[in-house]
Amino acid sequence: MDIEQYLDRLNSGQRICAGSEAHEFMHGVSQDAIRICAEMNCGYRTPAELRDLMAELTGRPVPDGLTLFPPFNSDCGRNIHFGHTVFINSGCKFQDQGGIYFGDRVLVGHNVVLATLNHDLDPARRADMLPAPIHIGDDVWIGSGSIVLPGVTIGEGAVIAAGAVVTKDVEARTVAGGVPAKAIKAL
Repeated sequence: MDIEQYLDRLNSGQRICAGSEAHEFMHGVSQDAIRICAEMNCGYRTPAELRDLMAELTGRPVPDGLTLFPPFNSDCGRNIHFGHTVFINSGCKFQDQGGIYFGDRVLVGHNVVLATLNHDLDPARRADMLPAPIHIGDDVWIGSGSIVLPGVTIGEGAVIAAGAVVTKDVEARTVAGGVPAKAIKAL
């Protein structure tokens, strides 16, 4: 298996069975991500150096307008896709195997978790992983301490209140908050 086959498998939404070739490949990719994130997080890095490390992590160029405040962690990296002028504040954790897609001008607050993998509820298959992407529209603001779960789409211009746990799609130009997050008001 190579990285393209692995990403195709993840992006198809197919189950990753524990102990399978894809699962073993995932562990190797994770080790690369851990190494690159450690480089991001140790000592001072200029904005250009952080963008270069993020390009290494994702395996593709990132927009010049990407701003990242470390520390930052990802356990894959290869399935993060940035729009223009994305800002990621410190302490964020991206579990991106299922795919994280950022629109333009997205603001991500401190300590946000974006998780794109779920596990099977059946204890006999609990170690299997179920990937599902997160899509974040243009001009979205995700408040500090929020958690966005697999398969969620956040519509253009939406605001996720600090500390929200987003389990379902959020419509465009909507403020959502709470646990689980619910629409609070339209913008």
